[in-house]
Amino acid sequence: MATGPPELSIPVIDFAPFYSGRPEDAAAVGKAVYEAFHDFGFAYISNHCIPEETVKEAFTWNAKFFNLPQTVKEKAPHPPYGWWHRGYSGIGREKVVQMVYDEASIGDLRKVPDFKESFEIGRDYNTNKTPNIWLPEEDLPGFRDFFVKFFEKGYEMELDLLRAIAIGMGLDEKFFWAYHVNKDNQIRLLHYPAVEESLLRDGKVERIASHTDFGTLTMLFQDSVGGLEVEDIYEKGKFNAAPYIPGTIVVNIGDFLQRWSNDQLKSTLHRVRAPPFVNPTTAENGGDAPKQRVTRPRFSIPYFVTADHEKVIDCLPGCFGPSNPKKYEPINSGEYIARRLNATY
Repeated sequence: MATGPPELSIPVIDFAPFYSGRPEDAAAVGKAVYEAFHDFGFAYISNHCIPEETVKEAFTWNAKFFNLPQTVKEKAPHPPYGWWHRGYSGIGREKVVQMVYDEASIGDLRKVPDFKESFEIGRDYNTNKTPNIWLPEEDLPGFRDFFVKFFEKGYEMELDLLRAIAIGMGLDEKFFWAYHVNKDNQIRLLHYPAVEESLLRDGKVERIASHTDFGTLTMLFQDSVGGLEVEDIYEKGKFNAAPYIPGTIVVNIGDFLQRWSNDQLKSTLHRVRAPPFVNPTTAENGGDAPKQRVTRPRFSIPYFVTADHEKVIDCLPGCFGPSNPKKYEPINSGEYIARRLNATY
């Protein structure tokens, strides 16, 4: 059920049997998903419900957006505060931090900016507090329509994964569905522009520092450039590459599932480092001698799955007891997400 090249520690799970309708197949897939998240916090999911042509189209739209003139992208600006996490953020606007909340420490971390730009999308209806911030339709016709549909397709896959996790944990298979009714999720379009090697090597900029994800789980669609790294389960501080595998979604659990499971499942640290460097050709430099090496541009699309913002996340029965006390206090989903987002802006 779970396979992978020998050099990969993160398992590749074939999700196709989950759709067979046979309980024993769903149980086998659920077991594989649970074990992957227990042992690594990450899994590659193949043969899922999102067609490959749809994923390719998402990357086409992603590139179209970031190739727009800067003045056009800035017609959909991210608000000045983190909790309204929608719209466009330019290079250096956001700084991903890990459980750092005081302004002085965040200010120090911001001295090394994240060299990326992003565009954030949530559900496009029934939202008062954080409505989407779109470009005018004439600036990129069809962009909004596609990602509204992509958002719904992601929710369909979310429910499949939540059901598999519940089965793997021995819960009612729809247990987590009740916490994910309102679709308080987020699509993030990411672009890491080409950057000179010296800026990264000298620590003047970085891609994304090591962090855990805030919510329930994340579905990541990545291109072939590379750069994602996951902390080694046996050696803290060592990060291993999580390379692109065609046709798969990289799925990792977030802080909520770690808290629900009382650390049975791992919200694993991960980061984005520089992909392989390339030497610009003489032609690219207008006939001059080659310049110093640069990274290849990278595009990715994470889909962040979050529990409904009014829900309380608390350790599940069966995950704690006299010999295994609760490690976390109950938290409100929306308050926790807002706190961590506010620290990044």
